[in-house]
Amino acid sequence: MTPPGSILGTAVRRVEDPDLLRGRGTFVDNLASRRDDVLHAVFVRSPMAHARIAGIDVADAAAAPGVVGVLTSADLAEPVPLFATANEKVPRFALARDVVRYVGDPVALVVATSRAAAADAAELVDVDYDPLDAVVDPEAAAEPGAVQIHPELPRNVAIRRIDEGDPLDDAEVVVRARIENNRLATAPIEGNAVLADPTPDDAGHRLTVWLSTQHPHLGRHLISRFSGLDRKQIRVVAPHVGGAFGGKAGISPDHAAVVGAALHLGQPVAWTETRSEAMLSMHGRGQVQYVELGLTREGRITGLRARVLGDCGAYAGFGGSFSSGSTRTMAQGPYVIPRIRYDGVSVVTTTTPVGAFRGAGRPEAAALLERVLDLAADELDLAPEEIRRRNFVAPDAFPWDTFSGRTYDSGDYDLPLTEALRLADVDGARAEQARLREAGGPRQLGIGIASYVEITGFGGKEHGFVHVHDDGSATVRSGTSAHGQGHATAFSMIVSDRLGIDVGRISYEQSDTAVVPTGGGTGGARSLQMGGLAVAQASAELRDRARRLAAELLEASVDDVERDDEGFAVRGVPDAHVGWAALAAEADERGEPLQVSTTFEQEHATFPFGTHVAVVEVDTETGLVRPVRHVAVDDAGRVVNPLLLAGQQHGGSLQGISQALWEQFVYDDDGTPLTSTFADYPMPTAADVTMIEAHSTETPTPYNELGVKGIGEAATIGATPAVQNAVVDALSHLGVRHVDMPCTPVRVFAAVRAAAAGDTDPWREPPGVFTDPTIDDDEAPDDVEV
Repeated sequence: MTPPGSILGTAVRRVEDPDLLRGRGTFVDNLASRRDDVLHAVFVRSPMAHARIAGIDVADAAAAPGVVGVLTSADLAEPVPLFATANEKVPRFALARDVVRYVGDPVALVVATSRAAAADAAELVDVDYDPLDAVVDPEAAAEPGAVQIHPELPRNVAIRRIDEGDPLDDAEVVVRARIENNRLATAPIEGNAVLADPTPDDAGHRLTVWLSTQHPHLGRHLISRFSGLDRKQIRVVAPHVGGAFGGKAGISPDHAAVVGAALHLGQPVAWTETRSEAMLSMHGRGQVQYVELGLTREGRITGLRARVLGDCGAYAGFGGSFSSGSTRTMAQGPYVIPRIRYDGVSVVTTTTPVGAFRGAGRPEAAALLERVLDLAADELDLAPEEIRRRNFVAPDAFPWDTFSGRTYDSGDYDLPLTEALRLADVDGARAEQARLREAGGPRQLGIGIASYVEITGFGGKEHGFVHVHDDGSATVRSGTSAHGQGHATAFSMIVSDRLGIDVGRISYEQSDTAVVPTGGGTGGARSLQMGGLAVAQASAELRDRARRLAAELLEASVDDVERDDEGFAVRGVPDAHVGWAALAAEADERGEPLQVSTTFEQEHATFPFGTHVAVVEVDTETGLVRPVRHVAVDDAGRVVNPLLLAGQQHGGSLQGISQALWEQFVYDDDGTPLTSTFADYPMPTAADVTMIEAHSTETPTPYNELGVKGIGEAATIGATPAVQNAVVDALSHLGVRHVDMPCTPVRVFAAVRAAAAGDTDPWREPPGVFTDPTIDDDEAPDDVEV
């Protein structure tokens, strides 16, 4: 519980917003446009999904007006170190060498005095391609005889991890389904952007890079490895970043190409991704899941078998590794499952390399588990909430060790379920559903439930810094890197709570490697529990130091000095007071500024949880689905700022709903993107969705003093399966048992027609890649924080 009088737990408005609303943002493209000495880069990209590069003629482009240089892979020969990869055997270069492997693969880089001149010259680059066969379906990519995309990966397999045993041999009832988890375009409001300046500065930096990234310090490390410069010679700044959702982890090959061009030419070079480029550069999700659940006739789970195929896209994109990484880690969900066999395979295809998208493998785990649980509830004639309650880990069982080796910290999984059912008035919705079914009209109502648990924070270290100035104001820094989450607000609240300084007098600095010495960036919903706790630790250390100084100045015992609203006072002596300004001035005078730099360490990950209830209306004649209500009850431990919490719930829920109903990145058989613009890719608007009814429960973690867990990805994890389950529930009386995402009108209508014809089995046997003894197995990859 929040102590009486604490600012923590109150809805403080975001201090970041006024600058953004007034056009004072410092996005990379803004910075580049304000300078006259910056050259501009434009990429030449492959229009083919798979082809051999027979030749590149850059002569006409190099001679075009305003062009300063045209670079190819011969000019940037070093491989690009990336945030992560599904297989280290597959190198990635800044510009394609010999072979292109997806539409959008960069082949050349034109640098000119203006963006328009670079774009015109890019049209003059003549690339001779010899077409090769494409493969875009991960199931087809793993079949014998499929075109081999990378010579290093036989059968196109980047990772294969196969468990042993039969967890279903004692089950009285088995339900099974083949489930698609659709590939999504990450589509942040700002695409990738970089400005690289090789001009030496007075601090000894030979290269300064302004980068739209989640990880400035990691970005510096990767640029150092790529460029050969020492990290101390590189400064990386992430100014305002217009969203990321996992798509801006570290650096990309495009960033490396621009950095390489700046070093090659000895001049500042900038590049900002167009929307068309962004749609081809950042993708997430993309799994095919074969799931079997064993139960007793009373609805107790006895075993789970999951075989999950992850699509890496080209170049062993790390998002494909989630099928044997984070999806496996969270496959148990919030349930007691005595036996689990989980097989994961990751394959490459001639499509955009797959990275992370909000949740990074954990939404995929919840989706498979919650979908098959609803199938089991239907098979056993149990209410969806009842089958979940019969299998939840009990509140008194924590800490709870899972099959994957993780330990759940704390939980009361029935608490948000009960609250969500009450808030959504599920009994009333079911009564309306029964009325509509009795009436027999085309409009039908569906109610979907999804309970989840997810992993956040992942443990580790984070930097925190607090400095009180001689005017009584304070500066706070952390090694996290906000891009919309509200760190400045939350961290200032923590400092205010510890020191009593008004939030309005606290400034926040971040994402500059010349100012913040180290940092883990932002991903995996780590920021509050790592950066926030680092700030809390620094604040507590500074408070104790200031208290000792105050005792000295007030000529009192430290034990008699206590913090008041503006500094420190002596207990029981009304006039004995010293304020923060005087304390800071005295500390400065002594040459010992009132500041603390510290490193916070948290050994374990934390595990938020919750339940979402979705109510949808489905037109059985057209297949159209309309969201009616969405109730989110998420538990991220102690709530520091309910306004920030609700913001994450709203955004996360909307992205989850959108995956369930609308979004999917689609290729044709030749690897040509069919949904590469917002005219084709159905990004929802406010008119398409319903109001998110965001609520929370609080179950603190014992792993940090604030009791906080992560919230950045939780709502996305709960929303998607709740909506998918609601769509199926609306059609269940017609015999429909499953509809793959996105639940578009075409798919819904097809499911109704198939059910009418007696085709209701959602199962299909997995491909042979899971059992082929000629393919080597790999160690499971580590969970990735994005």
